[in-house]
Amino acid sequence: MKPRNIRSRAMILAATMLAAPIALAPMLATPAHALIVFDPSNYAQNVLTAARSLEQITNQITSLQNQAQMLINQARNLASLPFSALQQLQQNVQRTQQLLSQAQGIAFNVQQIDQMFQQKYGSASMSATDQQLITDARSRWQNTVGGLQDAMRVQAGVVSNIDTNRTQMSALVSQSQSATGALQATQAGNQLLALLAQQLADLTAVGAANGRAQMLTEAERTAAAEQGREQRRRFLTPGSGYQPGNAQMFNGN
Repeated sequence: MKPRNIRSRAMILAATMLAAPIALAPMLATPAHALIVFDPSNYAQNVLTAARSLEQITNQITSLQNQAQMLINQARNLASLPFSALQQLQQNVQRTQQLLSQAQGIAFNVQQIDQMFQQKYGSASMSATDQQLITDARSRWQNTVGGLQDAMRVQAGVVSNIDTNRTQMSALVSQSQSATGALQATQAGNQLLALLAQQLADLTAVGAANGRAQMLTEAERTAAAEQGREQRRRFLTPGSGYQPGNAQMFNGN
């Protein structure tokens, strides 16, 4: 080998040995804490933890929304019905009661009925005068006519309630259909039942008035038959006959 080649190789080797420390110098000079290390396992665990936390927050929000909706529903169920037909129904009942209390002759009173029947509708008294018999018969006739008139007045009053009842029923049905909660629906149903009770009370009043008029008619017919027998007995009973007496004519001349 030529000396020149040997010298060239030696120079190249020396240069390489000198360059190696220079290339490694930046890496050796960088601090250890400045290096960024990516851990896939740790990253996946962090992502899973964040997802679970987000799911818990979502569940809590959903639970709060459900509780709020439940409170809203409870408030609706406790809301009172903004409509009441009670006053009008009470007025209808009072009107019918007033008509019944204005009964003529024999009122709807047990004691008065017993007393009146003993006086006017019992057996004809054999000691009563003819005028008294006529007076009693006329009183019974007036009671019968009054009972018929009272029955017609009650019927007219009940008929006048029909239009009011129709209006109230329509309003209550509308309130029931538009009820926002259980309490409003229940109150509307209760008022509809009250309307039905008022109508049944009207029918009861009509039945009572009609029955009273019918019973007075029958009682008058029975008492008239009894009085007729007494008057016939008096007519057929032999009397003292004709008794002659002194008579004056032409002013005693």
